[in-house]
Parts: sequence; structure tokens; C-alpha cells
Amino acid sequence: MKDLINNPQYLKKIEFWAVTTIFVFAVFFLNTTDPSLLRELFKEANTPFYYYSDYFFPLFFQYTTLFLGFLALNFYIVPNLIKKENLAQNIIFTVMIYLAVGLVFGITYTYAKNYLFARYATEDEVYTMLFKDSFFYAFWLALMFGVYSVVKFAGLYLLSHSEVIQAKYKIITRDALIAFVLWMISMFLLMLADAEGEILIGWAIIIPFGIAFFCYSFYKLLPISIPKKNPFRTYLLWTVLVLALAVIPVGVIALLIARDGDYAAGLSMFNTAFQLLITMPLSWVLYKRQMRGNEEIHVLKKELGQSNANFDFLRSQINPHFLFNALNTIYGTAIQENAERTSEGIEKLGDMMRFMLQENMQEKIPLAREIEYLNNYISFQKLRTDPNPIVKIESSIECTPNTIQISPMLLIPFVENAFKHGISLREPSNINITLEVKDKTLYFDVHNSKHVKQGNDPEKFKSGIGLNNVKQRLQLLYPGKHDLIIRETGKEFFIHLTLKVS
Repeated sequence: MKDLINNPQYLKKIEFWAVTTIFVFAVFFLNTTDPSLLRELFKEANTPFYYYSDYFFPLFFQYTTLFLGFLALNFYIVPNLIKKENLAQNIIFTVMIYLAVGLVFGITYTYAKNYLFARYATEDEVYTMLFKDSFFYAFWLALMFGVYSVVKFAGLYLLSHSEVIQAKYKIITRDALIAFVLWMISMFLLMLADAEGEILIGWAIIIPFGIAFFCYSFYKLLPISIPKKNPFRTYLLWTVLVLALAVIPVGVIALLIARDGDYAAGLSMFNTAFQLLITMPLSWVLYKRQMRGNEEIHVLKKELGQSNANFDFLRSQINPHFLFNALNTIYGTAIQENAERTSEGIEKLGDMMRFMLQENMQEKIPLAREIEYLNNYISFQKLRTDPNPIVKIESSIECTPNTIQISPMLLIPFVENAFKHGISLREPSNINITLEVKDKTLYFDVHNSKHVKQGNDPEKFKSGIGLNNVKQRLQLLYPGKHDLIIRETGKEFFIHLTLKVS
């Protein structure tokens, strides 16, 4: 349902495949059904019957015309009319489709109803009747399509604005809105199927009454019944009272529409039984489920609030001012002692910690800041590897404008993994890191050697959660917008990330 509301393309796919399936099945059954009734009509009129020219091709052309007309109207003309784009052109297209449907049905009727020519005095009378019927049928189809479009867009509007409607009208629930939309669709289908009048009237009265009773139960009856000692019995008594009071109004409405006293009385009694046996238990079950859901949300919010409090407390323990003042003191001491590498390392560490304490808390940051953090991390690691000639670290990281945003700490796990597993101070090691952005697509590659940890290395048996964590983050933050390739051999490890950024 969320996909249906939030993604218009999802509904279009459903409509397209639904109407295509109906068209395919219609053609299939057309080819497998024996037109015995039509053959009898031709026989009674002493008119020769030809399967393909009098049955198969006329109906096939009718089905094809309806299929193509629906596609054009539903996916092109109506959306443009709603957007008020090219109004005159799309109105002309609509009229042309109406005329085309009328003409196709009129022409095909002259073959499919060829037996009628034997019943009328002149051919002109038959042609007049057939084309009149065909254009009347085309008008009816256009009316039904209009009803379908109104139902569809009204339903989507109600569902997409359900939160606003609920906020303004407390009595209306989201479940009731969904039920109302489904009722509108079902009414359209019953009209399209030319259902009997009694069924239409009953469906038009009972279901809206059930939706109204459902809303009233959620808003009034259930909240006052649940706190009681025997809540279900209390709710049942209230329901019986409400339904008893509704017997006469429902009967009057049915009488005004159907003009049949017996039918109105029967419908009113059936409505009472339906609401008592179907709507009331359903309302009870859904309300109890909602209560459990609200309790779970309350518990989760409480736990989340406690976690946030603990997190804020931990952050307060790492007092940034004290921490940076201490680093500045050590940095000044290193400068006084001419320890350039030490002072440089302290400076890089301070920049990285400032990034983690501040910008890492944001949802999105400029890609340039993420790159700055990467460069600081690489420079910091080089302080311990540069003196060793067997370790080679190369990086080519392109600077980007601040307009490009990215989720923080998304790239660093790959670099951390490379330094963790790709560096050995006793064996030849290499790390190669490249990053570039083209047409709002980020290309990130990390290639490193791989070394088996020594027996006394505390990291030997740790699998590490960095890569798994970043994979999950990519799936959550950039679904369908990234491509991650990881390759590994006995001696090398390679990752390639392609990411759509904006």
C-alpha cells in the first residue's frame, strides 16, 4: 500500500499488467469458445455463418480497440488533462478515440450481427440501428472510464492525505479510508458488470454504514468500553443499542431509493445482522491490535529516549573542550621538542576526532568534508608506514564542490579495512585508493595486499563488522543507487563502489 501511494509508477505498472492480462485472456477465450448461440441466431435468419468473419475477427478488433484506447486514455491523455497540459490537443484526442471506438464497433457489428438484415425491411434501418447502438455503447464505456478515473484519483488522494484527514477529523481512521476506497472500486465493478439493482442498493447502503459504524466504534464505543470490567460485553451492549436506533433510518433510506417496503425492511434487518456479526468483531480485533501497537511504540520510544540519554551522557564524558585542549597541549609540547611527526599526528588526530564528534551526527554532509576526513586518516596512517620502504601507499582522491552531499563515514570503513588487513611491517605491502566524481556518480576503488595475522595478534580471530555495516547502510540509504563489487584472492583484496550522489 505504501508503494501504491508513494510511487505513482507502481500503480501504472499494476494497471498496465492487469489490463494486458485481461486482454490476453479475452483473446484466448475468444479463440477457444464455441459461438453456438450466435450460430443459432444466424441459422434462424437463414443467413450463412462464417466463424472468422462473423465472430472471431469482429470481437478481436473490438477487444484490441478497447485495449489500445484504455492505454492511450489512462496513461497519456487523462494525466495530461489533470496536469492541464496541451488541453485542446488532448480533448481532440479523446473525441477521436470515442469516434474510433464507435466506428469500429459499428463496422464490426455489421458482421457479428449480420443476421439482423433478414429482420428489417431495408439495410439503412439496420445500419442506423447498429451504428446508433455502437456510439451509445462507446458513450457508456467513456462514462465508465470517467467513473474509474474519479474513483482512482479520489482514492489515491484520500490515502495520500490520510494523516492530514485524521489530524483534522479524529473520528476517521486510516483503515476506514482504505475501506472506503475499496468500496468505491467495488461499486464501479458492480456497475460495470451490470449487477442487479437490489444488489447495488444493498451494497451502496450496508458498506458505508459499516464504515461509519467502524469509525464511531474506534472514536467512541471502544474507548469507553475497554476500561470496563468486562469490556467486550460492554461494547456488545453499546453496539446493540446503536444498531437498534439505526434500524428505522436505514429502512427509510432503502425505501426512498428502492421504492419497495418489503425490500427496505429486509435490507434494514440484514444490515443489523451484518454489522453485528462482521463489523463489530472486526472493529474489536483491529482496535486491540492498535492498542498493542501503541504500547510497543511507547516502550520503544522509552527505550530510545533512554538510549539517547545514555549516548548524550557518554558524549558529555568525552568533553570536547577538555579533549581538544589536552591535544593542543601535547601538540605544543611536540613542537617545542621539534617532534614534527608527532605534532603532525596529533593534528590529524584532532581533526578526525572533531569530525566524528560533530559532523558524524548529521544525516548528510558535503562530500568534500568526507574526503578531508579520508585524507587525514590516510596521512595519519602514513606516519607509521612511511619509514618502512616495503610499504607503499598511494591515493588519488579528487576534490569535489560542496554542493555534492553524502552520508558521513560511508567510505572510511573500506580504507580502515585496507590498512587493517593490507599492512605488514615485515612483508611487502601496498594500498591504492582512488576516488573521482563524474556526472553526480562517485567511483571509489580500494586495492590492497592481504596478510595473515600473526598468532599473537589480538585482531586475528575478529571478523570485523565494518564492511557488513557499510553494506547495510548502503542498502538502507542508497537503495538502487549503488553498486558494490568486492573481490578477494589469497594475496589481494579489492573493492569497487559506484554511488549516485546529489
